[in-house]
Amino acid sequence: MNKLFCLCVTALFLTIWNHSDAQRKTFVDVSGLNQEVKPGDNFFRYVNGRWYDTVKIANDQSGVGSYSFMNIPQKQLLQHILDSVSKTKNAMGSIEQKVGDFYASGMDLTTINHRGYEPIKGILERIDAINNKQALLRFVASELKSENTSIISFGIGPDNKNSSIDIAHVYQGGIGLPDRDYYFKTDSSTHSIQQAYKKYLKILFQLTGSSSDAATKNAAIVYGIELQIAAAHKTNIELRDVNANYHKTAIADLNKTQPNIGWAILLANLGATTDSIDMAQPAYYNKLNSLLASITIHDWKIYLKANTIENYAQTLGQLFIDASFAFNKALSGQATQKSRRQTMTENVDSYLGQALGQLYVKRYFNEDAKKRVLALVNNLQKAFENRINHLDWMSDSTKQKAIEKLYAIHKKIGYPDKWRNYDKVQINRTAYFENVLSLNQNDYQYQLAKLNKPVDRTEWGVTPATVTAYYDPSLNEIVFPAGILQYPYFDFAADDAINYGGIGMVIGHEMTHAFDDQGAQFDKDGNVKNWWTKEDYRKFREKTKQLANLYSSFTVLDTVHIKGQLTLGENTADNGGVAIAYDAFKLTPEGQSSDKIDGFTPDQRFFLSIARIWRVKTRDAFLQTYVNTNPHSPAIWRVNGPLMNFEPFYKAFNVQPGDKNYKSEDQRVRIW
Repeated sequence: MNKLFCLCVTALFLTIWNHSDAQRKTFVDVSGLNQEVKPGDNFFRYVNGRWYDTVKIANDQSGVGSYSFMNIPQKQLLQHILDSVSKTKNAMGSIEQKVGDFYASGMDLTTINHRGYEPIKGILERIDAINNKQALLRFVASELKSENTSIISFGIGPDNKNSSIDIAHVYQGGIGLPDRDYYFKTDSSTHSIQQAYKKYLKILFQLTGSSSDAATKNAAIVYGIELQIAAAHKTNIELRDVNANYHKTAIADLNKTQPNIGWAILLANLGATTDSIDMAQPAYYNKLNSLLASITIHDWKIYLKANTIENYAQTLGQLFIDASFAFNKALSGQATQKSRRQTMTENVDSYLGQALGQLYVKRYFNEDAKKRVLALVNNLQKAFENRINHLDWMSDSTKQKAIEKLYAIHKKIGYPDKWRNYDKVQINRTAYFENVLSLNQNDYQYQLAKLNKPVDRTEWGVTPATVTAYYDPSLNEIVFPAGILQYPYFDFAADDAINYGGIGMVIGHEMTHAFDDQGAQFDKDGNVKNWWTKEDYRKFREKTKQLANLYSSFTVLDTVHIKGQLTLGENTADNGGVAIAYDAFKLTPEGQSSDKIDGFTPDQRFFLSIARIWRVKTRDAFLQTYVNTNPHSPAIWRVNGPLMNFEPFYKAFNVQPGDKNYKSEDQRVRIW
């Protein structure tokens, strides 16, 4: 959930952690409700319409509102930390020194601009020296250890069939556009993105010394290679098939079937000692094996240069940053670049996230929030168990397995119990590029050290300040970082209807991921292993097909249809999250009462809260890219989609036949 209030930083800080009657008298924006819209016609618009029609998206952003866009004010909190520690003399090697000096090095644009592309000249010269296929693959492996990834995408993670052990995985890669379909679609929107990308490649070559004519030719070579690579890629929908994207294979066998890659030597150059790897998408590597023979070394060198410049563009001077922004603008619609402070705050959170996270938690996090949210999680587990027990399509034997998995879910709230150590990272206040390189190399070695070792189940996949939440099927865990434990998701002063409709829905959503079309294939220990009866799984698949078809009928931007198969997991979780959170809410005293607050019943406030947490507005270009590539539905359908399937919503707002989002009983899709 795989996850903005336009308030000043001080106000946001108070909203998150301190409460008084004077600060917020109501959690429902009654005056902001659009009374011209019937709840049964479009509940998203009923709750958020007036805000949506009047709010302005900042020129340096692609959207505004809740969820991921709440990370905008979150970054302002992090900026305060960074502005402070970067101006203070800190003990060498301390997290304050590393965080502060890395931030300062990136803020020194004068030095960065003066250096131009000098930091990568040595890498480009090494590419020039490549004279055969073996040297090419040595370069690829060497650069991968600095996370300059090109044609080989290598990582370490749990084995799908034995989730207690981390193994080596390789995935499809090698392209610069968001996914393979961007190379083959012919509509005007995609064509403009293709042209923007080709222009970007040309500019990168020009910025590193090529003439205009040579840069044009080089860009065409690169795009031509990527076009061939993309043809072997799976679509983003095909990538959701768990079993079809797992192929654990002996290195000895790969050496025979893909001799041009030479896996034994490649892995040795990567420092990876293993006798097998999971090759997630074999068709890609079969194609790469062929392309290594059919494409000339000259053209591969051009490709690797483009890849290297593109990978490092954001760490070089302003001209490279401008070129990168111009291309990405075609995907996001963002009008202007973010400030350097914003960019560097994001970079510190990305590269040194758990170091910065420690400072964030000390300054802003209320420990009592962990206890309150854990209690909510436990309540939702009980409600989910009850829903499983009352399913009319599942047998008792499968219900028992489902409940065992439900209670085996590991819960992580707030921040890690064990922080990541950055002692091996050297940060120089005056050398931004070298700092990034050091951090990349450290991260590679950190990941490599896990190879063929027991999985560390204490690790977190996000930083504490991030507004998000996620479920990991291999670990059977749900994670709620400190960043999401704030209004509109959670507030100490809020009534239960608001909190259960907020963070409760998010908790239920993440729990349901354990039982969506992908999660349902993993057992309670995180292994891909069938725990269903054949008939139960057939019924489950039929229900998920109905849900995919329903969401495929939804549109945004007038005519752009949601990809029901791509978003199936998230849509299943949204529908389940609403139902589970509601059931848990009904166990509370407020849920069982009929007392109104602000003129609304407890049930109505619960649904108003659900609509409020998805209050989001984005630019059209961003939304177009989002629908093409993101497994989540757009915000409007994260509200209207689940509610049109949920009977208590109909009762709460008197939804009747003839209302635009009304569905008859036989049309409503219910899974969990």
